[in-house]
Amino acid sequence: MSIGSSPNDLNSYLLIGAILFALGLYTVLTRRNAISILMGVELILNSANINYVAFSHFGSGNVEGQIYAIFVIMLAAAEAAVGLAIVLAIFQIFHTIDVEAAETLKE
Repeated sequence: MSIGSSPNDLNSYLLIGAILFALGLYTVLTRRNAISILMGVELILNSANINYVAFSHFGSGNVEGQIYAIFVIMLAAAEAAVGLAIVLAIFQIFHTIDVEAAETLKE
């Protein structure tokens, strides 16, 4: 073990990841603004990244967790691009980014 890598440090990372996940979930469930919902999803993905890297560092010491985190970052970039394109399309049609306005797209 290196200096400063006690089991309590892993608990700190897991606590930060849990707090970020809870904030992201709260944001996704309570906001009506599409941009805020996308930001909540980003918080959830970043909490997963913190857990991947923490378990990789404190667990077996291999780099698999960091590789997964890089893939999640690429996924988040693609999600942001596609999500913002959808938000812009909804804004052009309805002149609002309120997600409840998209309910008329069902028809």
